[in-house]
Amino acid sequence: MKTIKQNGFTLLELMIVLAIAGITLSIAIPSMNGFVQNDRITSFRNALHVDLMVGRSKAVETNQAVVVCASKNQTSCGGTYQDGWIVAIDLDNNGTVDATDTLVKVQASIPGDIKFTDGAMNSIVFDARGFSPNSNDGAISVCDSRGDSHAKTLSISRTGRVSNGAAPSC
Repeated sequence: MKTIKQNGFTLLELMIVLAIAGITLSIAIPSMNGFVQNDRITSFRNALHVDLMVGRSKAVETNQAVVVCASKNQTSCGGTYQDGWIVAIDLDNNGTVDATDTLVKVQASIPGDIKFTDGAMNSIVFDARGFSPNSNDGAISVCDSRGDSHAKTLSISRTGRVSNGAAPSC
């Protein structure tokens, strides 16, 4: 009589593997939530960083002042960075964005619990040399509901240099 070798899993083996996988996922998923939150903060900080650098380089390129400011309606300055922001060439050199100025870039409002604290830097002007004399070596922090411990910060110097760093304040 021939014996037939069977390949496969028993029901008991399958249940043990599923139990181990369930325990592992229950540990990993909460950690993934923190990763996603950190990634969102970093993404929005980087988006603002890029737009500040676009503003600075556009100021030097066009030999005109460029304004980067918080904007509720994406056509003029006003509001907070959570509402979005705009980058515009300041053709009339008045330090704000109005109908005579040329929009370069627009960022829509930020969804979720992300907030920006700007220390009264809701409008940053880069002059034709790329300097930002009105910034007074300020900083803009990007935060969420977890507060300072997970916040990210952008520093803007008077020379127009934008860098990551500084102590966050949410």
